[in-house]
Amino acid sequence: MTDTANLTLVQAVRDGLYAEMNRDERVLVLGEDVGKNGGVFRATEGLYDEFGGDRVIDTPLAESAIVGTAIGMAAYGLRPVPEIQFLGFIYPAFDQIVSHAARLRTRSRGRHTCPMVIRAPYGGGIRAPEHHSESTEAFFVHQPGLKVVVPSTPYDTKGLLASAIEDPDPVIFLEPKLIYRAFREEVPDERYTLPLGEAAVRRAGEDVSVFTWGAMTRPTLEAATELAGEVDVEVVDLRTLSPLDVDAIVDSFEKTGRAAVVHEAPKTGGLAGEIVATIQEEALLYQEAPIARITGFDTPFPLYALEDYYLPEPARIADGIREVADF
Repeated sequence: MTDTANLTLVQAVRDGLYAEMNRDERVLVLGEDVGKNGGVFRATEGLYDEFGGDRVIDTPLAESAIVGTAIGMAAYGLRPVPEIQFLGFIYPAFDQIVSHAARLRTRSRGRHTCPMVIRAPYGGGIRAPEHHSESTEAFFVHQPGLKVVVPSTPYDTKGLLASAIEDPDPVIFLEPKLIYRAFREEVPDERYTLPLGEAAVRRAGEDVSVFTWGAMTRPTLEAATELAGEVDVEVVDLRTLSPLDVDAIVDSFEKTGRAAVVHEAPKTGGLAGEIVATIQEEALLYQEAPIARITGFDTPFPLYALEDYYLPEPARIADGIREVADF
C-alpha cells in the first residue's frame, strides 16, 4: 500500500519540488526569497536546508534576470524551476519567455530545448494590492512553444508538477493561490506523474457541460451541487490550457449539447472564447443553446471592496448555467 499525506495545495507544490530535486540533481529552484525564507507562500520551505544554496538560489528582485538565468541553465542541461512571486510580477520577464524560452527549440532547429518550469501563484481572492491578483494565462497560451498548466487539487499539483519538470520544453505552471490552503487531500508520498494535456471530469452530468480550471473549479462544483435536481451539470477541469484537451471538450459537449465556460480572467480575449470557437468548429451540429461565458469583467482587477463581486462565485455561475439550460 502506498503511504499518503493529507496535504494542502501549497504543501503539494513543496512535496513535488522535493521529490523532483531528490530524484534528479539537475533540478534546482531559484527566485526571490525561495531559499532561507522558504518563499512568500512557503512553497519552498525547507528545501534550502535540504539541498543547499547551489540548488535553492535566492535571487535579486529582477524577474527578467531570474527567467533569463533559468533559460541559460536549461540550455546547458539543467532543469531549473524559477519562481515568480506573483503572476502580476512576470511582465518584466515576458520578453525572455516568449522571445527566447518558447523559441529555443525552433530557433536552434531542434538542437537545443529549454526544459524549465516557471512557477507563479495567480488569481484573486486573497485581498492583495494591485499587481498581485492577475489571471493572464491567455497571454502564454497564445504563444506557441509554451505549455500552460493550472492544477486545482493537491493530488493533481504534485503529479502535474513532476510531468512539467520532466518535459523537454518550457512550462508555465500557474498555482491558484486562493486555494493554496483552502482544503486538504490525500497525496502519495512516492513520486508519480499525471500527463499534461488531459482534462479531468470532476462531476458527470447530462444537461450542461461546464469547462473551468484552477480556483474556479470549486465554486463551479458548488454551483453544480446547488442545481442538482434542476440541471444535471457536468464539470470538466481542463488542468492543462496548452495543449488543450480538445477531445475531452468535444466528448462532453456531444453528450450534453449545452455548455458554459467559467474563468476569473476578463471576458474579452479570455480562453473562454477559444473554447467556444473549438466547440463551434468540432461539434456545431450538437449545439442546442448559446454557450455562456461566466468570467471576470473587462476592468483592472479591483481592490478589496469589489473583489468578491469581480470573481465568479457559485450563485453567478449557477445563474449562467440556468440560462443555458433554459434556452
